[in-house]
Amino acid sequence: MRRHLARALPALVLLICLPLALAAFSRLLGPRVDEEALALTEEAVRRAAVQCYALEGAYPAGVDHLKEYYGVAVDESRCRIDYVYIGSNLMPDITVVPLGDGS
Repeated sequence: MRRHLARALPALVLLICLPLALAAFSRLLGPRVDEEALALTEEAVRRAAVQCYALEGAYPAGVDHLKEYYGVAVDESRCRIDYVYIGSNLMPDITVVPLGDGS
């Protein structure tokens, strides 16, 4: 009986500790993933604006043009794009602002 218990104890400890360790790791990794997603969104908008300038000869006046013609997709429940149009030949000021999740 003791042999069976001695053999099963490491597996039991592993079954308990592994989910706890994974949950702790995901909480540590979550904010970094969110920051990376915001950076990728900003880079995508910036690249699409440059592509628009190269193809059309002018920077777009708003993000809607980039969404419609250049395939920029933004999760508007997680972030907002602050797109300041300066002029047709000047790179717009592009900032992606995270939205609070209420927690």
